[in-house]
Formats: sequence, C-alpha cells, structure tokens
Amino acid sequence: MSTTTERTDPSLLEAYTQMYFIRRFEETLLDLFSEGKLTGTTHTCIGQEANAVGVIWNLDPAHDVVFSNHRCHGHYLAFTDDDFGLLSEVMGKVTGVCGGKGGSQHLHSGNFYSNGVLGSIAPVATGVALAQKEHDAGAVSVVFLGDGALGEGVVYESLNVASLWKLPVLFVVENNFYAQTTPIELALAGSIRDRGAAFGVESAELDTTDVFEIQQAANDAVARVRETQEPFFLVLHTYRFSPHSKGDDHRDPAEIADRRLRDPIVVAGTRLSDDERRSVEEATERRLAMTLEAAEQAPAAAPEAA
Repeated sequence: MSTTTERTDPSLLEAYTQMYFIRRFEETLLDLFSEGKLTGTTHTCIGQEANAVGVIWNLDPAHDVVFSNHRCHGHYLAFTDDDFGLLSEVMGKVTGVCGGKGGSQHLHSGNFYSNGVLGSIAPVATGVALAQKEHDAGAVSVVFLGDGALGEGVVYESLNVASLWKLPVLFVVENNFYAQTTPIELALAGSIRDRGAAFGVESAELDTTDVFEIQQAANDAVARVRETQEPFFLVLHTYRFSPHSKGDDHRDPAEIADRRLRDPIVVAGTRLSDDERRSVEEATERRLAMTLEAAEQAPAAAPEAA
C-alpha cells in the first residue's frame, strides 16, 4: 500500500503567497544577473508560476519525484521552499544546493532533479517511475517539459516505454508557445495533446492561468496515475513574460501586453483584499532581502583543481 499522504487543497492566500514569492525571486535574479552577481545563465518562469504551484501542491515530497528542465526555479521553490539554497547555487556559493557547481539549471535536492539538456529528463523520469512502481507503490514521477522539448525523439521513446510498461509517470507539458525564440507555429505540427494519445496515454489539456483550475486538473491527473499506476499526459497552455533567458526576446510587445491581462498573479490577487495582498508582498520583500544578504555573505565555491 502507498504511504503517500493526502494534501488538502491550498487556500487562496497560500497559493498567492507561493506564486508571488516565485515571481519576485525570478525578478530578483534578473536584477542580479544585470549586476554581474550570478554565475552562468538563468532562465526565469515569470508568467508561469501557477503551473508550478498548481501541479506540485498535489505531490508528496517524501515519495513523489519531480524532474524539471532549464526553466526550473518555480518548480524547485514550489517543491522545496528552499530559496536560500537556490539563490546561493545560482550565485556560485558553497552554500548552494549543489555547492555552487550546478548553477541555474542543474539542481538536486531530495526528490527534486533538473537538467538543462532539452528533453533529457524524460527518460530519467520514466526510469524512476519503473523503480517507484516496484519499490514505493503509489508514488508518482512527474516530469515538466516545454513545448520545445517535443522536438526531441527521446521524449517519444519515453512515452512509448511508459505506456508499454504501464509506469506511474505524469508528463506535464508547459506550452508557452516559444522554443527559445522560435514561435510554435514554425516548430510544431499537429496537436500537442494528441502526442500522448498516439501512445495510448490518457491526457488532459488546459488553457488557463487560474492556479485553482490547474490544481484541480493536476489533482485529477496525479490521482489517476496513483490509482492506475499508468502514465498521464497533462498539457498546460501558458506564457512567459520574460525573455527565454535574459535579453533574447524578439516578440511583439503588444503580444506580451495582451498576455499580461491573464497574469496568474493578478488573477489570484484580485480575489484577495488590499490588506492581504500588501501583507504578502511586504513579507516577501523581507524574506528576499534576508535571503539575498545571507547568500551574498556566503563564501564562493572553490574552483575545481586542474
């Protein structure tokens, strides 16, 4: 029997607090990068926060395993709540979650893993799902993929094996309509959802920035994987407001402005009172300031010996 614990649905205030913190953390990273304080590159998830919070709320960090990609910070924070370890890592400090050697894209903490090689996490998540099915019944392996990863053959090999062997893996496709700077209409033919169906994998598709709609759909998907011990393919249409990494952005500003009308922070925030929002925002700024001060004072990771 599974030892996975049930989680109650998040309150609006909890969801808003998590999303707002992820937003401000990512904005802070972009500021730090422009100041030359980060090591390597960084890819932010500004605009996609509801996906991280909505999906990961349904998971049990003690048993479920999450695999993310180059745009992993929101997933990491929603799963671990470890802002100091992440900020230290991106700043190349010895106190980082990987000792300052993994950088922005390559993280590991507990049951969280990320890798910046496009599509590479799909077969790993599928293999872990096989191990979970044999050794931790009821646990779920979750892999976050972008629409750009759907151009990688290894993703389809993973879907094939997951379906054939009936493995408990949830494939989450965050379709933000751009593979780096290439719009989806120039890179992807056919239906995203049908890619799962082609392998006999049950699927669902949402076009929303409402964290509770995402949470409910993810809850159903995770419950389905736990019950059947078979894969599920969840497609979340989303949008990132920031560039692919720092400044490589050729999109029409009017397109971005239009998408901001569905900002997940605004969608959730309008349901709170002014005092509630102000309290969350002030607490977030205090937490970020303390985390940043501690990370800046931490020693830098030593370079590898030649």
